[in-house]
Amino acid sequence: MSTKRFTGVLPPMITSFTPDGAVDYAAFIANIEHWNEDDLSGYLVNGSNSETAYLTEYEKLQLLRLTVKHAKTGRLIIAGTGLESLTETIRFTNICAAEGAAYALVLTPCYYDTSMTSAALIDFFTRLADASKIPILLYNVPKFTHVNMKADAVKKLAQHQNIVGMKDSTGDVPQLASFLSITAGQDFEIFVGTVSAWFPALTLGITAGIHATANCAPNACAALQQAFNAQDNDRAIAIYQALLPLNTAVTATYGIAGLKLAADILGYQGGTVRCPLQPLNEGQQQGLRLIVETARQKLLDLEVRP
Repeated sequence: MSTKRFTGVLPPMITSFTPDGAVDYAAFIANIEHWNEDDLSGYLVNGSNSETAYLTEYEKLQLLRLTVKHAKTGRLIIAGTGLESLTETIRFTNICAAEGAAYALVLTPCYYDTSMTSAALIDFFTRLADASKIPILLYNVPKFTHVNMKADAVKKLAQHQNIVGMKDSTGDVPQLASFLSITAGQDFEIFVGTVSAWFPALTLGITAGIHATANCAPNACAALQQAFNAQDNDRAIAIYQALLPLNTAVTATYGIAGLKLAADILGYQGGTVRCPLQPLNEGQQQGLRLIVETARQKLLDLEVRP
């Protein structure tokens, strides 16, 4: 299978919930319709920021179906399909393929983290790619999995015709550079998985990002890339610096609950998190609101709408 060039910004779509914890499909659709008017290249449904670990298979498939149905024509649709066992990952990946996903983003298995050697990951992803009806993207996010894919595994897997890329969410720029070097010449591309590494990644030649912050500030994430592409580095750096505190707040500091509140503040429908995640307390909310409003004003001063 061949791949097209990946470029632009995609959000790992937040999942809206009602106050009683049910998926709020109407709010999810409303967010897609809002994002359709934003400067995005596509959508990742059932990513880490979707609270996928807490979704049932039925809910995951419903969210994928709604994304396929409501996404703006021409936008890339990637589905997170990684599960702990190979058999289940193959089964679910091919179901998502039948439901309209163009690519599958597959998390590294992680429950037995110390056993997830390069040899184990090469075996898992090779068998998956052999059986998958859509191309596979590797997903490396050791913050959650405590498994960091090593260069030897990435180098080997990049040679498989049905493994076409990787989302690396470490924020480790030297590691990004290493992955780019060892996969040079392959039909394999890397998505940067955090705004904290977005500008450095662009300078390395990476052209696509899947960012949590793109849920609440998609146009600013895209504007950074546009400024870089226009060789306006001063503007790109200014946008990057405006985004960094917001990105830190909705990832490292306040997590998904913070991301959802930021989305609410900036005009999307974030809503609450699903238990066992907990909402922010009043003090945390006040702190986050200040960060969001400061970032918004800095971006508006740069004539960038979040």
